[in-house]
Amino acid sequence: VQLVESGGGLVQAGDSLRLSCAASGSTFSFNAMAWFRQAPGKQRMLVASITGAGGTTWYADSVKGRFTISRDNAKNTMYLQMNSLKPEDTAVYYCNAAPPGTMVGGGSWGQGTQVTVSS
Repeated sequence: VQLVESGGGLVQAGDSLRLSCAASGSTFSFNAMAWFRQAPGKQRMLVASITGAGGTTWYADSVKGRFTISRDNAKNTMYLQMNSLKPEDTAVYYCNAAPPGTMVGGGSWGQGTQVTVSS
C-alpha cells in the first residue's frame, strides 16, 4: 500500500484542519489505519487509529474530543479532522496502514504533512 498525505498547513490556535491520506491498492479496507505525529526533537507518537471497517477508533488523551479519525473505504482514503488546534499540535503528521496481523505502527507509511499551529 502506498500512502500520500495532504491537508497540512499553517494555522492559528483554535483553527481547524482536515488531513487526508490517500491509499493505493485494493486491500485498503483490510488495513487498520492510523495517524502518527512527530514534533521536532520528540519521538513519533500515535495520535489516532481506526479499524478496517471503521467501527472502532482510538485517540491519544492529548487529542481526545478535538480530533476525529474516519475513513472512506470506497475512496481508499482516511481523514483526520482536527479542531481547536493548539501550538502543541505542531508536528509532521504521518499516516500508517497496518495489514491484518500487523500492529499499528507496522506496515506502510506516508511521507508526512507538516502542521504548524501559531499562538
